[in-house]
Amino acid sequence: MSRRILGWLWLWLGLLGWALGTQAAELRYQLEATPVAADTWVVEGSTGNFSRDNGGNIVNVAFIATGAGVVVIDTGPSRLYGEALRELIARTTNEPISHVLLTHHHPDHVFGNQAFDPDTLYMLAQGRQALAREGEAFADNLYRLVGDWMRGTEVVVPRHTLEPGVLTVGGHRLRLLEYSGHTGSDLVVFDETTGVLFASDMLFYNRALTTPQSPGLMIWAQELVALAELPYTLVVPGHGPVLADDSAFRQMSDYLTLLYQTLMAAASRGLSPSEVMNLPLPDRFQAIAGSRYELIRTTTHLYPRYEKAALELLSEQ
Repeated sequence: MSRRILGWLWLWLGLLGWALGTQAAELRYQLEATPVAADTWVVEGSTGNFSRDNGGNIVNVAFIATGAGVVVIDTGPSRLYGEALRELIARTTNEPISHVLLTHHHPDHVFGNQAFDPDTLYMLAQGRQALAREGEAFADNLYRLVGDWMRGTEVVVPRHTLEPGVLTVGGHRLRLLEYSGHTGSDLVVFDETTGVLFASDMLFYNRALTTPQSPGLMIWAQELVALAELPYTLVVPGHGPVLADDSAFRQMSDYLTLLYQTLMAAASRGLSPSEVMNLPLPDRFQAIAGSRYELIRTTTHLYPRYEKAALELLSEQ
C-alpha cells in the first residue's frame, strides 16, 4: 500500500473517530429541576412517544431533600439519563441519596437504575418480579426506538422490596400506596408533609394513557376515584404537566370511560380491530398527545377481551 493511500486511510479513520466522538458527546440529556414545593423538585419530560430525538425522555421524575437524605422517585429511560439525573440532584442539594423509589417496571421509569447505588433502590414486590421477567424485552425494544441513547444500559432489578404504608425520611412523611390499574403493580407516593401527590402512571395529563398491561379499564377508573380523594395540594402525573387542581383526574376518568364504552360497543357490533383503530375520536381528545397512537395500542392489546366477552354473551342467548 502506497504512503499516499495509507495517509488517506489514516485521515479517514481519524475523521470517523472524531465524528463518532462528537456524536457521543452530543448524547446528553439537558435535564432541569423545577421546584414545586418545599424541598421538592420535578424533572418534567416530553409528552411525545419514544424517539431518537428525545432519547426516551418522556417521563416525569422527582426528588425530595428530606434533611436525612434525598428520596428519588423513578430514574428515567437509560443509564445516560440516570447519570444526568444524579448529577442534577448533586447540583441541587448537598444531601446524599438515601432512597430511590421505583413506581413500576416500565422502561421509561426504571432504566436509569444503573446510575444509582444498588443499596438505595426500592420497588414493590410485583413490580420487581415484572421487571425481572420483562426487562430484557423492554430493553431490546427501547434500543430499537431510541438507538445510542440506550448505550451501556442494563436492566437492574432493585434488591429491596417496598411495602405499602408510611415511610418517614427526615422531615417528610411519605405514604406509599399500591394500585393495579396501569400495570398490575403501581406505586403512588403521597408526601403528607407537603401535600404533593406523585401519581406516576396511574395519572396521565394531556397525554394519552398507555393501557397494554392494564388489568382492566374500569379497575383503573375505580382506583382513580380513590386516588383523587387524597388531600393533595399538588399533583405530579407520570406524564404531562404538574397541576394544582383535579383537571388530570377528570380528563383521565373521561378518557377511560370513552375507551371502555368504545371497545364494548365495537365488540357488540362485531367490528374488526382495524375498524376500531380508525374510529373517530371526540374533539376534546384530539389535542391530547398520542391519542390515535394509543388507541391503536389499546385495541391491539385489550380488544380481544371485549370480543371474547361479546361472543360469550351471544352464546348464552
